[in-house]
Amino acid sequence: MHPNASSEPSSNSTADAEPDRGAEPDPAPSGGPHPTPPIALSIAGADSGGGAGMHADLRTMSALGVHGATAVTVLTAQNTTGIRTIHPVPADFVAEQIEAVLDDMAVAAVKTGMLASPEVIETVARFAEAQRLPQLVVDPVLVSSTGQPIFAPEAVDAYRDRLFPHALVITPNVAEAELLSGLTITNSADQRAAAEALAETGAEWIVVKGGGRAGMLDAVDIVFDAASGHSHELTGDWVDSVNVHGSGCTLAAAVTAHLANGDDPANAISEAKTFVDQAIAAAAGWTLGAGHGPLNHFDW
Repeated sequence: MHPNASSEPSSNSTADAEPDRGAEPDPAPSGGPHPTPPIALSIAGADSGGGAGMHADLRTMSALGVHGATAVTVLTAQNTTGIRTIHPVPADFVAEQIEAVLDDMAVAAVKTGMLASPEVIETVARFAEAQRLPQLVVDPVLVSSTGQPIFAPEAVDAYRDRLFPHALVITPNVAEAELLSGLTITNSADQRAAAEALAETGAEWIVVKGGGRAGMLDAVDIVFDAASGHSHELTGDWVDSVNVHGSGCTLAAAVTAHLANGDDPANAISEAKTFVDQAIAAAAGWTLGAGHGPLNHFDW
């Protein structure tokens, strides 16, 4: 019974009970049973502003027909104007979350985001080393939006030496690729050189994202296939928008979702690039805060 409805019959209850013969029946809410979606695991941080990290990952995965599970690595107090406080999750609890998901769910692909400490990177690397993280996509979150390193140098070494050797795809931006490769990047040729250098870590596919590079008129990413030694550019139109918070998370999550859906790495990366470009364009008119807002993953 509706909370505002009376338990007493009205004076014309017979008339009230007569159905509307001309009304269309309500559609079934689900349209019938659907097949079980593939599952992807996001090992990433929580963004209180809802723009990046696991929030962007879950929206991306949902938009692409994949169920997203999570293991939270760090809690952040942030909004569209920036991060105020970071509270890392202990490595042993990160491991418990990953274990809980893997014990119960048939995870098809895994994405990592902000891992926050060398200890957490090592924890994730042990799962990968045991071949328990299928189709691993590593987004090495190491640098702030201003280009400054946000973790100790030991985190760079842990990514390069412990996690990358088990990665199917890694997706550093220009600043992170510089930090990880030791090279200076000013153009697409430099991006390619950095990608080739990072392939020596054992990562199979390297995507060096160029969308945030100063002076760029288009968003050029370099994709390098370590097995063949071939590289190519993925180019998208530059969108003049402040709402790009979580774009790197979204790209890596979209790659992960496409892998979970059965795509090969080359197609997964290409489709992910298209998804990000469209999500940035769809959010260009949003004003969710005073700073950099999120992407529009659902084309609202």
